[in-house]
Parts: sequence; structure tokens; C-alpha cells
Amino acid sequence: MEKTITVTGKNMEKATQAAMEQLGLDRDSIQVELVAREKAGFFGIGSSPCIIKVTYEAPDPVEPKKSALGSASRSKPKQKVEAPKVEEAPKVEAPKAAPKAEVPKAKREPKPETPKAPKEPKVYTPAEAGSVEEKVEQFIKGLLEHMNSQAVPHAMKGENDTVNVELVGEDLGYLIGRRGDTLDAIQHLANYSVNRNIDGHIRINVDAEEYREKREDSLRRYAVKKAQQVLKAHRRTTLEPMNAYERHVIHSALQNTDRITTYSVGSEPNRRVVIEYVR
Repeated sequence: MEKTITVTGKNMEKATQAAMEQLGLDRDSIQVELVAREKAGFFGIGSSPCIIKVTYEAPDPVEPKKSALGSASRSKPKQKVEAPKVEEAPKVEAPKAAPKAEVPKAKREPKPETPKAPKEPKVYTPAEAGSVEEKVEQFIKGLLEHMNSQAVPHAMKGENDTVNVELVGEDLGYLIGRRGDTLDAIQHLANYSVNRNIDGHIRINVDAEEYREKREDSLRRYAVKKAQQVLKAHRRTTLEPMNAYERHVIHSALQNTDRITTYSVGSEPNRRVVIEYVR
């Protein structure tokens, strides 16, 4: 069952962190929608915090079990018929055994915790001068400066004419945006601008904090959970609006599920996936 709360903070990153601490959930388990940006005001006058709306999955409420006592419990108590008393022979008490000596239990020593190895920082190879990777880095760096972001792009050559870009720095949640919409916008602008000035065509993939891989895993778990609800209720359900890539992840996750079919309805940007029970 989906629930929403409204949270405020100094900025969007602080408000998102406050929501995660309040709900005890990680970033991939919540969906954040910006309601109002923060305002600095003039010398503190007229300032206002950032306001966000957070959507998350809450467990379905458990219906209380009906009492096994029905109307019979409210009926008049039946009169008990006392049986005639029978005199019992006096009991002969057996001699009590000597108490057993208690053996103190040995205390279990706690197992020593194995310290986790610290995660080594990732090392990035500088892009070659005049290469496509350098042009991609220069464009995205200029774009981030216009967005007042200190993040640094690192472009790496991938397979099949692709360039993978990873954004490194602080406040990356602002660059990821709600369900990755800001990240998608940066990726779209980079593909459009860079491909205009080079021969051939390359595909630029922009990511931050492994968001896209985490988002795929979250969408697969979400799809399976919704499909189980559809199978249980023998009905269909319509998911929230998603972009083409996210809808593809949902379709792929459920394509081999028995008695389940999926299809998309609506038009962009409000196109949705429908999960339907097949009789």
C-alpha cells in the first residue's frame, strides 16, 4: 500500500535525508517529488525551507480476527449438575527425592565481529586529449557549472560505440532528481550536443552513485510484488507513470510469470504499465 508524507529541509538533499531517517528507508525505497524550492530571502526575511512529498510502500493493514465466541457466549450460563461426592482413599506420599545439584551453565562468549574492509576509492583514467570522451566531459562539466554543481564528470569508452559517464562529488541526489529525471535530462542534452559535432553516432550513458543499477533492482522487486497482489486478487493494477526505459524493465521482469500479462496505456509523459491477471 502506497503512502505519502510531506517533509521540509534546508534544501532538497537535507529534506530527502530527513525523510529517509524518519521512515527508516534507503533512497531506492522512496520516491521524492519537489513541492517547493527553498528561498533564501533578504537578510533572512521571507526565507522558506524546501518542501518535498515522499511516496513509499507501507505493509498492508492486517484485519483483526473475529472472535470465536458468537452469540452463544452471551447466552445465560447453564446450571451445573453436581455429581455425588465419592470419598477417596487417603493418599500415601512417596518419599521426596534429594534435590539435584544445579550445574552452572557456561557463558557463551560473543563471536568477534569481522571488520569490513574499507571500500577503496575508484581511480579514473583521464580522457585523452582530443578524444570523444574529452568532448563529453567538457560539455557535461559546463552544464553542471550552469546548475551550480561541483560534481565532476568522468567519461570512459564502453562497448558498441558507447561512452559511460559517472558523476562524482557531493549533493548528487540533486543531479539524480525524482526517479532519475534530472539525470535523464543531462544524458539527453549530452547525446544531442556531442553527436552534432562528431562523425558517426555514439550513445552517452550518464550515471551517479550507481543509481541506474539500483533503480533497475528496485523496479524488478516492485514489479514482482505488484504481480503477486494481482494474482491474489484476480484483478489488474495500473502502475505510476514511467519513462520508456523503466516500463521496459517492468515488462521484462514479468514476461515469464504465469497468468500475468503486461501492457502500456496512455501517452507520454504519463504513460503507465498495466499488470493484468489472465484467466
